[in-house]
Amino acid sequence: MNDSTRIAWFHCFSGIAGDMALGALIDAGADVDEVRGICELLPLGGWDLRVQPTQRGGIAATDVRVITSDTSVVRTASHINALIGEARLPGRVADRALAVFDALARAEGKLHRRPPEQVHFHEVGGLDAIIDVVGTCAALEVLAIDEIHSSAVACGRGMIRSAHGRLPNPPPAVVELLVGCPTYGLDVGLELTTPTGAAILAALATGWGPMPPMTLRASGFGAGDNELEDRPNLTQVVVGTMAATRPGGQPVMLFETNVDDATGETLAHTVTALLQAGAHDAWITPIVMKKGRPAYTVSALADPAVGDQVAITMTDETGSLGVRGRLMDRWPRSRLEHQVDLDGHLIRVKVSAGRVKVEHDDAVRASKLLGLPAREVVSLAEAAWRHQESNEPVA
Repeated sequence: MNDSTRIAWFHCFSGIAGDMALGALIDAGADVDEVRGICELLPLGGWDLRVQPTQRGGIAATDVRVITSDTSVVRTASHINALIGEARLPGRVADRALAVFDALARAEGKLHRRPPEQVHFHEVGGLDAIIDVVGTCAALEVLAIDEIHSSAVACGRGMIRSAHGRLPNPPPAVVELLVGCPTYGLDVGLELTTPTGAAILAALATGWGPMPPMTLRASGFGAGDNELEDRPNLTQVVVGTMAATRPGGQPVMLFETNVDDATGETLAHTVTALLQAGAHDAWITPIVMKKGRPAYTVSALADPAVGDQVAITMTDETGSLGVRGRLMDRWPRSRLEHQVDLDGHLIRVKVSAGRVKVEHDDAVRASKLLGLPAREVVSLAEAAWRHQESNEPVA
């Protein structure tokens, strides 16, 4: 990250939906005609984008509505991926849109126990949801956004109606999508955060917590459908460039505890639990304690916004009497998540400057289905990515 990095920070004090994210970005200066032009590259007709000024709680905002008669079409994740691929969208727009729908497919697949590529989207497969997602990714590109950050995400309570009937609020898909992300509940009986809004953040956000240090360039508000009693029903976005005077990198907390009475199975489970609690990374280091006792240091690196839950998880899972922590900086390299198709199996790859890394769990899953060693699947996936990027034959 450098001082020319452009950041969009979403402030989700009343939750987030796809149309609210798009409205906020347009309100912050994304040109509507450019956004519409990119969306029109999709091989889909029968929709229109209506953009109107409005107010919520006395705050000026932009209300975005996708007008369509497409209310009954149910599309699979593979169908939507094919639509995006056929559209020849700008590279970063396509990558981000695919990442959002991949996050949705994985969440729905886990909930319905189906492979992600076979998931049938109901609400999120409609034309309005597709335009919300692609439009948001297009607006990010129009504003030349390099990184997306977000505050903790507000969710409502009670029950809501969906294509699957009545569901608890927040919906199961939202809960699954926001695993590892900072969230909190409000005593509001409305669906404040939708699966589409949650997926945009889960797939694209690289930082969580308060507004990061930056030189402000613009801000905007996207309006939700309803008026709320105790707060404006808005999603805010703040756009800026990374502050040149920033003394360090991204703030993180290092949590550690020493244990000498835990089994290997307990330690392995602790690492998994820490990652599920939102830690960026977790690891075990062998040490020697007083009186020559062999022991281990359990360590976890986490965003300060999720520090409390990571510390609690560390004490609960290890049985330790306490945890120590210190604030640090880290300088992560920007990376994007893509996917490749290996004999009909979608495999995620993380791409950064000069490197491509295959998602291990995807490689293992595909290796079992293809009857190949996992290391061979990794090699084939890397080759497929290089072929996809260069359009040259794979050797």
